Amino acid sequence: QVQLVESGGGFVQAGGSLRLSCVVSRSISSIAVMGWYRQAAGNQREFVAGLTSGGSTGYADSVKGRFTISSDSAKNTLFLQMNNLKSEDTAVYYCNGKGLFPSRYDSWGQGTQVTVSS
Repeated sequence: QVQLVESGGGFVQAGGSLRLSCVVSRSISSIAVMGWYRQAAGNQREFVAGLTSGGSTGYADSVKGRFTISSDSAKNTLFLQMNNLKSEDTAVYYCNGKGLFPSRYDSWGQGTQVTVSS
């Protein structure tokens, strides 16, 4: 298992930026896939961005070109830089880590609220 703690959410006007952080309880390079998901009120949780231990990244079409996922292995921290925010980006953002060792796990943080006003 891995523990994840998000921070960095807040209130921002449309067009603004925020950077989310997720502190991980173990070496981030040992985690097969890390990602950011979000859940808007009344909607299902959806994928936002992912980062593999090999350095590959992937993004939802809705955030491509605006959001960037990255990590700092020395700080065991995952980031999500969000630029040109839109009102439809308003949601609770969750950090996720998936892996197979020492046993299969799929761990979530508690979430951080991002509110974008138009």
